[in-house]
Order: sequence, then structure tokens, then C-alpha cells
Amino acid sequence: MPSDHIAPSSSAPMPNPTATNSTAAPATAAVPQHRHIWIITGPAGCGKTSVAEYLSTAFALPYLEGDSFHPQANIDKMANNIPLTDADRWDWLILLRDQAVAALNTGASGVVLTCSALKRKYRDVIRVASYNDNNVLVHFIYLSATQELLLQRVHGRVGHYMKDSMVKSQFDALEPPTTDERDVMSVDVSGDFASVQKLALEVVNQVMASDAVIVEPVQA
Repeated sequence: MPSDHIAPSSSAPMPNPTATNSTAAPATAAVPQHRHIWIITGPAGCGKTSVAEYLSTAFALPYLEGDSFHPQANIDKMANNIPLTDADRWDWLILLRDQAVAALNTGASGVVLTCSALKRKYRDVIRVASYNDNNVLVHFIYLSATQELLLQRVHGRVGHYMKDSMVKSQFDALEPPTTDERDVMSVDVSGDFASVQKLALEVVNQVMASDAVIVEPVQA
């Protein structure tokens, strides 16, 4: 199980510290110390896209859909129920990491990215972003569900290349995060989408609160 236990917190996004009220007296502001890469992770059918789009909108952050960066050869394999190998995924993972860093380099305070990141070594590829820049923190929001639940969800998809059999192959490859992966937070996705989105929002809010520093207003 992932090591970070997230206590319930406000379900509203943290306020933008740059927003001010011209009629109010200067007030202290909570300013993040780092830029953040939020990886929404888990096997096929766990709701990565739904959660990522929700967080991207809630926090006004750029969103990268990991599947859209797969080369056609990978898409063809998955459409034909052929599991991807480590070699198939390697360049894709590096590309995702580089795209996330590029989004931060445009001035964004964070970026939301979907990626199954089934194995620890896959997660380690993305963690390199933090090793290369101490001002960047990588977080994995692991959407946890049973294989049976995800099979039901994928079976109901229309027009998606990911088939039922790929859920089983992804669970076979899955290495659930361990207690020493302290940048991973688990969210139970057995509830409805609204409940899952709220839990993910609480996770992000708590991390952002712990990263914030209080800035005192400059006295005139």
C-alpha cells in the first residue's frame, strides 16, 4: 500500500495566491515553494482521464493525456490485444516526462498527466524530473480498484482501443506502490465519479497546503 495517508480536507481548490481584492487591506498569502507534476496513474478503466481533467480544470493547470503520446505501433499492439513490453514503453515514458517538464517551463505552476505507470521502474523514469530540478516535485495519484470493477468499466467503453483482455495483462504487470514510495497517494475509485474526483481534490489540496509558505504583505 502507498505510504501517504491523506486525511479529509476541504473539497474546494486552494485559492490562487495571485488573486487580490483592490478594496481590501493587504493580507498574507500562501505561496507554493515548488512546481508540481501530478501523475494520475493506475490500470486501464480506473478513471485516469476523468480525474485528470477534473483536477486540471479545478486548478487551472495544463493537462497531458498520456495515451495520446503513444506511437502508432503501440496503439496497434494494444488494439490487437498484444501487451506492451518494457521496450515499447520506455521512449513513451521519457517523452511524457519531457512533455511535463516542457509544460512547467512555459510558466505553469503545475501540470496534470495521465500515465498507467504500472511498474516502479516506470514511475522512476518520471521521477527523474525531480532529480534534474530541485524546484520540481513529482506526485503519483494511484487510482486503486479491483480487476473485476475495471473489467466492467472497460467492457462498457465504445470505440476505445483498450480491450477487456488488456485489463488482465495490465494487472499481471502491475506493481502496486510500496510504502517507501512516499510520493504516491492512493485514491479508492470504487465509488461514483463525483466521489472519486472529490477524494483526488482533497489529496492535491493537502499536498499543496504542506508545500505553501506564508508571504507577508509589503508595507507601504
